[in-house]
Order: sequence, then C-alpha cells, then structure tokens
Amino acid sequence: MSKKTADLKDLSIDELQKRLSDEQENLANLKFQLATSQLESPIKVRTVRRDIARLQTVIRQREGLQQAKAASTTVKES
Repeated sequence: MSKKTADLKDLSIDELQKRLSDEQENLANLKFQLATSQLESPIKVRTVRRDIARLQTVIRQREGLQQAKAASTTVKES
C-alpha cells in the first residue's frame, strides 16, 4: 500500500469527500490551464486524476464496509 493510500485510510468519509471535491476543482483548473497553454507540466493533470481515483476508491471501500456492517446487524437481529 502506498503512503498516499495509507494516509487516506485514516480520514473520515466527510473529509475524503471534501478532499475529492477540492481535487476535482483542481483538475478543472489544470485542464483550463492546459487548454490555454499556461500549464508548465502536463504531468500534473495525470497526477491529480490518479489522486481523484484513489480518493473515490477509498470512499467506495468505506461505504461498502458500512453497508456490510448494516446488513450483518440486520441478519443478527432476525
């Protein structure tokens, strides 16, 4: 597991979603800069896209765990 992913696992879902929206804004700005030839390094776009994917993956994993816990508690109650 990479250091970036390990750092994300310590955050709450709300913090992850805030970071995700910030990164999506950052990506939009980078794409605009790329289109207007103001971006010095196009590699930044790829890096931000990968960060967004990493955030989405961690969020989905957390939501899946919450759903699994909810399902297991309803089964135990029956």
